[in-house]
Order: sequence, then structure tokens, then C-alpha cells
Amino acid sequence: MNSGDVIASVLKEEGVRRIFTLCGGHISPILVGCKKIGIEVIDTRDEANAVFAADATARMTGVPGVAAVTAGPGVTNTVTALVNAHLAQSPLVLLGGAAATVLKGRGSLQDIDQRPLIAGAVKRCLAIKKTCDVVPVLENAFRIAKSGVPGPVFVECPIDLLYEEEIVRAMYGAGTGASAAPDLRTRLLRWYLNRHVDRMYSCELNAMKPEKTGVREIIPGRRRVKRAANMIAGARKPLMILGSQAMLHAAEAQRLPEAVRKIGVPVYLTGMARGLLGKNDPLQFRHHRKEALREADLVVLAGIPFDFRLDYGRAINPRARVISVNRSRRELTMNRRPAVPVHADPFTFLMMLAETGMAPAAGPEEWLSTLRSRESQRELEIEAVAGEKGAHVNPVRFLKKLEERITDASIIVADGGDFVATASYIIRPPAPLSWLDPGVFGTLGVGAGFAMGAAAARPGSDVWIIYGDGAAGYTLQEFDTFARHGMPVIAVIGNDACWSQIYREQVVYYGDDVGTRLAYSDYHTVAEAYGGAGFVIQSEDRIDLVLDEAIAAARSGKPVIVNVWINRTEFRKGSISM
Repeated sequence: MNSGDVIASVLKEEGVRRIFTLCGGHISPILVGCKKIGIEVIDTRDEANAVFAADATARMTGVPGVAAVTAGPGVTNTVTALVNAHLAQSPLVLLGGAAATVLKGRGSLQDIDQRPLIAGAVKRCLAIKKTCDVVPVLENAFRIAKSGVPGPVFVECPIDLLYEEEIVRAMYGAGTGASAAPDLRTRLLRWYLNRHVDRMYSCELNAMKPEKTGVREIIPGRRRVKRAANMIAGARKPLMILGSQAMLHAAEAQRLPEAVRKIGVPVYLTGMARGLLGKNDPLQFRHHRKEALREADLVVLAGIPFDFRLDYGRAINPRARVISVNRSRRELTMNRRPAVPVHADPFTFLMMLAETGMAPAAGPEEWLSTLRSRESQRELEIEAVAGEKGAHVNPVRFLKKLEERITDASIIVADGGDFVATASYIIRPPAPLSWLDPGVFGTLGVGAGFAMGAAAARPGSDVWIIYGDGAAGYTLQEFDTFARHGMPVIAVIGNDACWSQIYREQVVYYGDDVGTRLAYSDYHTVAEAYGGAGFVIQSEDRIDLVLDEAIAAARSGKPVIVNVWINRTEFRKGSISM
């Protein structure tokens, strides 16, 4: 038995069913230990994608995702994915290999001071320094990842604490009879190394018994809930915005739609909350949010701060009363102070609010009628844009065709700029936890990792990646991973040979497209090269046929890329954020 086996046993006790990795000698005992006890090991082609996949699994299941990567460049390759998870408030544990304890700072392979580099990207950096640490450090990592505002935790695992003690002693040359008459220096070195190993292995691995760690929830006070209910009942133009933080209780997510309907307030959904109410709920609105916020007299923010998405609080009517519910004390009052700040879990708050019986069964009819009229008008405008002709495929028309094929079993992964943002106006996620986007960091390159995590967490689902052609370039190599692990993901690439979201504004401001041009590349051949299926759509008369063929190929077990040559449009002109 070795520490890799013990780590695996802790993971299993914490409810982990799979880990994501890119192999390395520093972490081999962890991978072997996981496989030995039935934890699925999904090996990726890039360490960042292993962390993205762990992030997605955490969002879909509520159990912290786990990735394991080797030392040095293996760890450094994960930084962007860790920051993305940190800002998206996703609980995950990254197990990072490290140089042998006795060789740190002595020039060993891939030896750098990793923890200061990673510290700013995670909630906490922890390290295993002896066998006695393995269980408590891992259990603490899971507790930290899940508690308060969730996020990633890094656990450094030195190579000489993972392998069996006999192997480590042999590696160090401690206690060997290499020299019949060793000199004093050699004897002292052997004594030191033996003593060091004795201290590292001071606890019996067989005696270690992991226990699942509990996390105390942040429960809202009943007076705050009652006050919020009274304010909602008295509002003429109430509005609610649900953010990703409201979805942290993934295992109970199916309870939330009923609660939201009981509260009865018109609602906009963002981030992981997209799809919460299905496709066509009468309380859900998708368009003209800015106008609604300017006119509302009461706004409930459940798990979303006053950040750039709400123009730092200025998007909301300055005379409106605001109820803000957030796990983060800092985010509660960042940029604007709400009338009722509630430091609590948004899911719990909404469940309690629904049970007060004081909220209206339906919002004020005149207000709802205004919102619905605007919604219908915007849909007519989108329909008109879908009819515009160009040299290739109208992206709005294509996405409307794609929307027709989104079923109740579909999960949509969004990875890109202009094409993906256009899709957010058109694609209607069908159910809770059926939409995955990077979150507030806006990271490009999450697509394959997120799809991997979603496919692993929900086998049998139709997993779609909506890629911009720029974003697709980050992770197409993971079609090898999809093929090897039997994940029939369908990726749709909106290919306009351009970083359009940047190009559009850059040309207006500076008259120069430098750095923004791409090519109409044959992205679909990447899927074919890795054992999947590839299709290309260059004209609108092929949309229906190719999409149906792509779905059939995925049903046969193959990962698929659909390369769609799209026209550039002005649909999202003026969308740059600061």
C-alpha cells in the first residue's frame, strides 16, 4: 500500500467517481490507486482541460471535481483553468505532483516553488509533508473547496510521499550496501536519508480511515426572509436575477424551479442558472433586461454581484429597492449597497422565501404584459435577422435550426465570443444544469474540458459544444480523449475566419484588423483524424441534412465536429465590455 492508495480512498469517501489527469511519473501512484478501487481515470491531452473537466463535473454534480497533474509544467499549465474555477466559484481539488521533499531547491526534475505561483489562483494551497498528513490534508481540502464561497484548492503531493517506502529508500540509496567500507560523509548521508524517510513514513498507511467531511451551510435569518417577502408582495414592478451561485446544490436543483414559480416574480437567468425553468416558462424572460432593470421598483439578486454584467450596479433603477443574496460578504455590497443584504446561500434563501406564502402567485399583470410585449418584439427582430442572406450561412438562421434539435437530454457547452453570445439569444437550455459557460472570467478554451466533465457526469446525455472558430483552436486535440473514452460529443464551430467580437470594434475605433483574421480552416478533419466524424456546412441548404447526419454519427458513438462557414453580421454590434 502507498499514499496514492490512501488518496484514492479519501476521494471515494468524498463521493468522487472520476478524476481527470495528464499522466506523469510524479503522480502515477494516485492514478493507479484510483483505478484499483473503481474511480474512473480520464486522461486528457492538456492539463488545463483536466481542470476544466473537473470544474464542469463539480457544477453538474455538486461534488468537488478532482484533477491530478504532474509537477512543474504540469502544475503551471493549470493556472488559467484554476482562476476560471475560482471566479466561477466551482469547488474542485487539484492534486499536483512535486519534487521529492529532500531534493527541493536542489535542481531536481521539474522542481519549482509551485505554491506561491498557484496561491493567487485558488482558495488555499495545502501540502502533504508526511504520511500522517495524507488523510487530514485531503479531507481539509474538500472542506475548504465546499465551504462558504466554493472554489479550487491545490494539494501538493511530493513524489517521495506517494510511492511505497521501500521504493523511496531505494531511490535515495538509503540503507543500501553500495560500498563495503563507506567513508564518513557517505555514512552521514545514509543516516540523514534514513532518518528523513523514517519521519516521512511515521504513520501506518493501513491504519488510516478517511471520513466524509461535512460543511456547515450559510443559512439566512428568518427575519431577513420575511422582510424580503413583504417587500416583494408590495412591489408593483418586481424583478429577479438568478446567478450561478443559486445552482450550487446540484443534487437538489430540481426543487428550485417550483420555488421560483411560487415566488412568482419575473426572472432573468444567467450563467449556470440558464435552463432552470425549461424553455418556455411564462415567468422567464431573456431579452431587454437593461430596460426591465431601469424600470423595476424592486430587484432580487440571487447569487450575482453588482459587477460588469449589471454595469457595476448602475444598470438598476437608482430608486429601486434591492435585495441581494450572496455567499460572499464582499460581493454583497461591492459597487452598490442593497436595501437588504443577505449573507447566505441563495438556494436556501429562495427555498425559504417560497415557503413564506407571502409572495404573489404571479407578478403584477401590467408589468408582466409589458415585459412579454418586449420579449415578443425582440423575437420578431431576431426572426428578421435570420432571413438575411450572405455568401455562406446566416449564423442566426443556423442557430435556430440547431435549437430545433435541442432535446430534454441535451447539455450545451458554450465556448467562444461572438457566435456563442449570439447563441445565448437563441438556444434555450431545456432543464436545470443544462448550460455550461466559463463564468465571469470569460475564458476561451473551456469547451472540450467542460464537455468532457458533462459527458462523464451525465452519461447518455446529448452534449453539444458551441464553439467560436477562435475558441475551438484551444482544445480540438481533446477529440482524441472523446474517442478513446467513448464520449460522443457534438461540436458546432461557427467559422467566420475571424475573431469577430474583437474585429468589429477594433476596425471601428482604429480602422485596422491586425491580429483578428483567421482562415476558413478544415476543422472538421481534426475529428476524423482522431477517430470521430467530421462535417462541413458552407451553404444554408445543407443545414438540416448535416445536423441530422451529425446526430446519427454521435448516436453511433463517435465524437463529431460540424464546421459551419458563417457570415459576419452586425447582430451584436457595440457589445464590447469594460
